[in-house]
Amino acid sequence: MILDALQKVWTESGFAALSWKHFVMIAIACVLIYLAIARKFEPLLLLPIAFGMLLVNLPTPDSMIGIMGSPDGDSPGGLLYYLYLGVKLGIYPSLIFMGVGAMTDFGPLLARPSSLLMGAGAQFGIIAAFLIANFLPFTPQEAASIGIIGGADGPTAIYLTTRLAPHLLPSIAIAAYSYMALVPVIQPPLMKALTTKKEREIVMTQLRQVSRLEKLCFPIVVTVFCVLLLPSIAPLIGMLMLGNLFKEAGVVERLSDTVQNALINIVTIFLGVTVGATANANQFLSPETLMIIGLGLLAFMFGTVGGLLIGKLMSVLTGGKINPLIGSAGVSAVPMAARVSHKEGQKANPGNWLLMHAMGPNVAGVIGSAIAAGILLTLFG
Repeated sequence: MILDALQKVWTESGFAALSWKHFVMIAIACVLIYLAIARKFEPLLLLPIAFGMLLVNLPTPDSMIGIMGSPDGDSPGGLLYYLYLGVKLGIYPSLIFMGVGAMTDFGPLLARPSSLLMGAGAQFGIIAAFLIANFLPFTPQEAASIGIIGGADGPTAIYLTTRLAPHLLPSIAIAAYSYMALVPVIQPPLMKALTTKKEREIVMTQLRQVSRLEKLCFPIVVTVFCVLLLPSIAPLIGMLMLGNLFKEAGVVERLSDTVQNALINIVTIFLGVTVGATANANQFLSPETLMIIGLGLLAFMFGTVGGLLIGKLMSVLTGGKINPLIGSAGVSAVPMAARVSHKEGQKANPGNWLLMHAMGPNVAGVIGSAIAAGILLTLFG
């Protein structure tokens, strides 16, 4: 009797269902948790993603915590099934964008509008990865979703992928956020390889003072233009600019504070855990995933190179008034990419202060990646 009871407990436990794939995914999750805590690689996102991955690879019935329900909908999943609807319906990425908008100062971009060119140049990674993926066994929709990793913008990557290739979401989301976290590792070697020491030493003059009226008009003008041009990105651009208008209006401090702190923190938790929970061992461990991760790295590197080359060109055209290092900040990993540009500039010249100058291309990259996603969604959606 006791043996039968113990056997039943064992057979119905998760231990009996563990396979080597589960152990591999659990190990990957633990490595990501280590990187988030010990190395502080984008911990606000990497930690919930890693824990979501850990949860979903501990075999349990879907009715407990699973993210998947039955195909007929009669037996929905557990907690993560309902939280994941925010990803599936594009709610979380849009709310994240509102928080980013409320924390972003578009002043450096308005002070130097030419920064848009560096932000646009950094989207070259999206084009390169898309073209390469088309020569591999990927559909145009899948190639577009893979290419958007080059924008180094997690919410945009999730938004586009859920509409074009939702089955690739685990690989693309984890690749996008991992490379965002690895900006301080990936970018500096490319920056040193493509710029001379003399270029890295360039000290840029102080930006002009941007008026309050300019800052108030900017989100309205960008929303009208971008939404009319590409209606498919209205949720992203609209929420980004609404958040920024909260910040610049000066009359809704409570709303701005909520969006910048409580709201974006809550949504980040839900987004991270549910995206991580899509990385089921049986689906994630495949040659396709390895190709996506490799293409994502190429996309990110090409994006950095594109921004740097535009920065070098602008340095030449302005007679050495622009430090090309700020071009690498054109990828939309805000504000980490701008900080990397600043640190590399200070290594070459301790008196160099590039942070605010790099924020121009950095925030331009946010808008650029959203526009790129809109174009891809219009062409292949």
